[in-house]
Amino acid sequence: MAEESSSGGEKTEEPSAKRRNDFRKKGQVAQSKEVQTAILFTIVLLLWIFYMPSFWSGLSDLLSALWRNTESFGGTPSDVQHLSFFLVKEMTMLLLPLFILVMIVGFFSSIFQIGWLFTTKPLTPDFSKLDPIKGFGRMFSMKSLVDMVKSTIKVILIGWIAYATIYSHFEEALMLIDTSVPETILFLGRTATLILAKVCAILIFIAAIDFAYTRYEMEEKMKMTKQEVKEEFKEMEGDPYIKSQIRRIQQEMARKRMMAEVPEADVVITNPTHLSIAIKYDTATMDAPVIIAKGADHVAMKIREIARENEIPLIENPPVARLLHSVDLGAVIPEEMFKAVAEILAHVYSLKGKAKDRQWN
Repeated sequence: MAEESSSGGEKTEEPSAKRRNDFRKKGQVAQSKEVQTAILFTIVLLLWIFYMPSFWSGLSDLLSALWRNTESFGGTPSDVQHLSFFLVKEMTMLLLPLFILVMIVGFFSSIFQIGWLFTTKPLTPDFSKLDPIKGFGRMFSMKSLVDMVKSTIKVILIGWIAYATIYSHFEEALMLIDTSVPETILFLGRTATLILAKVCAILIFIAAIDFAYTRYEMEEKMKMTKQEVKEEFKEMEGDPYIKSQIRRIQQEMARKRMMAEVPEADVVITNPTHLSIAIKYDTATMDAPVIIAKGADHVAMKIREIARENEIPLIENPPVARLLHSVDLGAVIPEEMFKAVAEILAHVYSLKGKAKDRQWN
């Protein structure tokens, strides 16, 4: 409950792609050890079936060699040393394929579940794990309980399978006293293979359940509270308040630059209620008049105020003002408004007593 309240409430939201990626970078992925164990035992079983004839043949030769040289074994330290080296070398050669297979399967079984992942985050020291209170809590957590139940069931099932298989072949095993060593080894190999096959079947069943539960557990762990979703959105998209403040500052700066252009205007066309459009036309550098400032309401009043201070004519023409207000700032006036604007400029020039060339297309 403390964790939920500190993170903003109950985790009810599905994890985002960013949260999944963050968990993956930390090495927190849905990886079932039971899947690795099941795959390993299954591959070992298949290899054992095909490799078993060669293995038992080599083991039989080894035992026969030891039996033949029993009389020549003197029991001296030198003999013991030579015998030890001989046994280690021969058993290593016999078991080496299995050892190599175990390493290969262990590596690829992880990639099969979670894909390629290399991270050193799990190796980073976490001193919070030394907290005895938290450690005590982990000992009695739901995950620990599930792991304990799972391990107990697995041990019981495997033990029962081994016992039942050996018990069913017990009478046959009693008859091995009168059989040769190779036959005894062959019987042990068949029995071990049968036990291993049954164990693999049980492990695959357990792995399927454990994999589904591990995925479910990780999904629940990655779920987010509503507050976490909001914070992540702010982190990725930016704080809406800060973004609005930036937009406001940008608009204010743009407005100031626009107001600085108003004194250069030739005329300000107005709507009596709330629009002002400042127009500039220089025959030497412009093909047509350009809108250098425009605005509504408070901005329109400010444009008029600056225009009056700089003795720029204010011409009231509501239809033209409404049409020009839809034109982008800094753009030339539309061709269909050339005539109307030309008449206004001609009137302005006549008021000022100027003689500007008005030939523009």
